[in-house]
Amino acid sequence: MLRHRVIPTLLLRNESLVKTVQFGRFSYIGDPCNTVRIFNELEVDELIFLDIMATRAGRRPNLRLLRDVADECFMPLAYGGGIRSFDDAKAVFEIGIEKVAINAAALENPGLLTEIAECYGSQSVIASIDIKNDWRGIPRVYQYSTRGTASIDPLEWVREVERRGAGEILLTSVDREGTWSGFDVVLVRAVTSVATVPVIAHGGCGCVDHIRTVISEGAASAVATGSMVAFQKKGMGVLVNFPEQGQLRAILA
Repeated sequence: MLRHRVIPTLLLRNESLVKTVQFGRFSYIGDPCNTVRIFNELEVDELIFLDIMATRAGRRPNLRLLRDVADECFMPLAYGGGIRSFDDAKAVFEIGIEKVAINAAALENPGLLTEIAECYGSQSVIASIDIKNDWRGIPRVYQYSTRGTASIDPLEWVREVERRGAGEILLTSVDREGTWSGFDVVLVRAVTSVATVPVIAHGGCGCVDHIRTVISEGAASAVATGSMVAFQKKGMGVLVNFPEQGQLRAILA
């Protein structure tokens, strides 16, 4: 068992998988269930699915699609997108998904994290936090649904979601997302220095060396990667893949 986790993170847009760049333009990746089957064969330990349009469109989770995905998935699965209430989270858990990632709803109602954690346990609740630098270069919590930054200090928000019951933090650098340029290690380190729960670094992963760096220098507990496991390499076509276990053991064990 690897001490640190490398988690493919797949973005749903309607009923297809896509990969975005800085939360903007996107490329088509493929069918969710077919992609899960490939990751089953690659013996991936965990998956994250994020519906990037549900909250913006005012939709609840697509339970029909998620049920199909959960039925195909042989590994623990986390889902985020459109979860606005305890009942939404309950419905997702009931189809066999182990964790929910809460983002916009937590900003509007932090008590939702507590409500879910008290029923299902903190280990089932991921606080998804998107960070984008403002015009002055200062990191701010970003709200994808409104395309704007909130007047919230990221480190204060990290402390708040922990206090409310989140058992993990999915930390996404919007400026690095989809760029292949490496993680924002300074940001990750700032968050891990105040967080007492595992931090999943997301945004910018382009190679195994980026994973090594964000773990050794950023103290990330886990790494979420999208482009690297969806494409052959930067600028090339779709190829669902995952680093070989021996390659990961050399940097993570």
